[in-house]
Amino acid sequence: MADSLTLFTSIGLSEQKAKETLKNEVLTSALKDAINRAQAVNGASGVDRAMGTLLYSMASRLRDTKRLVFLSDLIAQRKISTELQLAAALEFVKSYPQEDSINQAEFENVCGVGVVVTPEQIEEAVEAVINKHKESLLKERYRYNMGLLMGEARAALKWADGKIIKNEVDVQVLHLLGAKTEADLEKKPKPQKVKVPENEGKAKKEEVAVSGEVQPEGKSLMEQLRGEALKFHKTGENYKTEGYVVTPSTMNLLKKHMEITGGQIRTRFPPEPNGILHIGHAKAINFNFGYAKANNGICFLRYDDTNPEKEEEKYFTAIKNMVEWLGYEPYEITHASDNFQQLYDLAVDLVRRGHAYVCHQRGEELKGHNAPASPWRDRPTEESLVLFERMKKGLFAEGEATLRMKMVMEDGKMDPVAYRIKYTAHHRTGDKWCIYPTYDYTHCLCDSIENITHSLCTKEFQARRSSYFWLCNALDVYCPVQWEYGRLNLTYTVVSKRKIIKLVETGVVRDWDDPRLFTLTALRRRGFPPVAINNFCARVGVTVAQVTMEPHLLEACVREVLNDTAPRVMAVLEPLKITITNRPTDAKSDVQVPNFPANEARGSHVVPFTNTVFIEQSDFREVMEKGYKRLTPDQPVGLRHAGYVISLQKVIKDAEGKVVELEVSCCLSTEAKEKPKAFIHWVSQPLTCEVRLYERLFLHKNPEDQSEVPGGFLSDINPNSMDIITSALVDRSVKAAKVLDKFQFERLGYFSLDPDSTADKLVFNRTVTLKEDPGKI
Repeated sequence: MADSLTLFTSIGLSEQKAKETLKNEVLTSALKDAINRAQAVNGASGVDRAMGTLLYSMASRLRDTKRLVFLSDLIAQRKISTELQLAAALEFVKSYPQEDSINQAEFENVCGVGVVVTPEQIEEAVEAVINKHKESLLKERYRYNMGLLMGEARAALKWADGKIIKNEVDVQVLHLLGAKTEADLEKKPKPQKVKVPENEGKAKKEEVAVSGEVQPEGKSLMEQLRGEALKFHKTGENYKTEGYVVTPSTMNLLKKHMEITGGQIRTRFPPEPNGILHIGHAKAINFNFGYAKANNGICFLRYDDTNPEKEEEKYFTAIKNMVEWLGYEPYEITHASDNFQQLYDLAVDLVRRGHAYVCHQRGEELKGHNAPASPWRDRPTEESLVLFERMKKGLFAEGEATLRMKMVMEDGKMDPVAYRIKYTAHHRTGDKWCIYPTYDYTHCLCDSIENITHSLCTKEFQARRSSYFWLCNALDVYCPVQWEYGRLNLTYTVVSKRKIIKLVETGVVRDWDDPRLFTLTALRRRGFPPVAINNFCARVGVTVAQVTMEPHLLEACVREVLNDTAPRVMAVLEPLKITITNRPTDAKSDVQVPNFPANEARGSHVVPFTNTVFIEQSDFREVMEKGYKRLTPDQPVGLRHAGYVISLQKVIKDAEGKVVELEVSCCLSTEAKEKPKAFIHWVSQPLTCEVRLYERLFLHKNPEDQSEVPGGFLSDINPNSMDIITSALVDRSVKAAKVLDKFQFERLGYFSLDPDSTADKLVFNRTVTLKEDPGKI
């Protein structure tokens, strides 16, 4: 170790850096080989600090050690003498992952090998750039964007050292402008924001609501998924991805893959059909389908139906419906079970190649990361082939035998199971199979069969990336690239299938689509527009880190969309009868109510206005309070849209002293002595309806956290999570509404028509409240 330490410090590494390097065996070996090559060319003392820095940088960044000698020689011969040339060389050799001969002339041209940029060339190039921008420089002086000068100079001298260019720019600017003055040191005033006309702003919001692809704040999801934002590999260049294993077959397999796909991006969304999709899946759907769509690719909807015990037809249908509801159309709907025969044949091949074996350890023995090694790991290949065939024929009981792969996963788990026995009929293949493949075996092979280019999955699958590559390479089949992104979680909810089933079984919620849940079917029933969910995913962004969001951020996206799409109607949740006494007994008129008061050109509906109307109980107070602006004995109030102002004449109470009716007089608002302080909503000749008001299902942010909720999530249920109002009143314009139609009940919130509605009685779910609290005075 002392010799290595001396060797590393001799090329300019600090002692601390050298000791850190020695902790990495792979880097130590590569760096020693590189130094030895350089010393063979230049002698033991011929490797100076600059060369040593390049050798260290190359050894630490080079993935394919087969190219180490080639690059070390170029550095030793000073044909590669800058970091820029080295970076270009490292990028170039990625394109030759095998022992292919490199076109020397092309390599030297692309990487600037042997190119030397003289100080005179730098001076001339910078001078040309300064002269080009001289007028602007003299005008703006040191407030001018010097980065622009740097960029143009570097573009003219690709292989020049950036530090030297910067120094030359600084010198020539100083020569032109002289030293900085006090005026130069003052902060540049910020440009005033240009106020966007209201109509233009509204038009942009409507664009969001209609297309679902324009993010109200920042970049849209499509913009984030397009271009360089993700730094994903280009199709056919899988081998340039970190960790991707190159075999002698890789390039031929990629060539065939490109012939099949034509270089088109292919993704897939692969849910298990054993539950309903939730808000986290919305990000996965947007990511997989959105990435393909943004880059003119295709996306498969693939059901991972390898566990017949938990799969039901209703889940298949619901998953497809939710994908389409969010606005995406699968290129093709496939099933893992489509490939059962091919997967079995590949498993036989895996055994033949010596990479899998039949094991008789029981399930409980295999749990955890410290499971004992299998005593059957080294059994003869022919024996495993016979036993695997017997598994297929149903000659073993469940749990008596499994097929295991000879590999260690990144999390340390040894020999994951590839096939297990289940005597359960499959919804598509019936009783044909009694052995079923596991996720670890099926996932990458189905991706390979479908020629997926980008296998996008959540961060927890990162530990399976190496096993993903291993299995494809062990079978010599095309190997896609797995990329991970962060999960999306919400507070005040649970999304685990097992826990939602518990909520249903215990009667806490009615079903998977109970509007208090955050499954996609529940959000749809509650009235959340799919565009709002997509906008929410865009705001969360394409992140690698796991994200936990507050529900109110999702609700804000919902309000933005509904504000522009939900027509206004009037409804009263807690009715108080009002009788107008100063009009003819049979007086009745029609009132035109705009569907969107901010834009009356978008239509209106008619509501009747008679001598009997109903207002909210909270819009009347018998005793005046400071700041209260609605109806009191001494304070009139206006009726929205009607053009009338009402004044109290008499309060009628029941035997218990509760106010049950008000007699009022009314006049046209144009005839009122003074403008009322408030205008309230009302209904006349209304429909009776049921309204369901929802609050958070759980009391704590993290109901699954034992430290926050020691009694478990079922002990954290909010007893006031649903309030059912059975005799609310709504204006008759909604009579023809269809299930899931959405409205803004003026001053109350946004509501959606529930599937429980009948011809005799409509049922509305409150989707979200308005921004303003309607109860404040």
